[in-house]
Amino acid sequence: MFESMLEMLRCPACVSLSETDAGKLALIADAWFVCEDCGRKYPIRGGIPIMLVDEGDKNQNVPVEGLGEP
Repeated sequence: MFESMLEMLRCPACVSLSETDAGKLALIADAWFVCEDCGRKYPIRGGIPIMLVDEGDKNQNVPVEGLGEP
């Protein structure tokens, strides 16, 4: 379901960088979008990605393996 969104969505903190693919996201466990550039982790709650920088900051330093339910 969320795989198709990966082409459209970008990390809001990195998207303004001059690189063309800045802010590219990876989908983890159908529950998190993780920025490949800065490591911010955006939760998916109730089927809705929460793409706010403040949300991404909360788990930025948590390893992907340590992410639980959003």
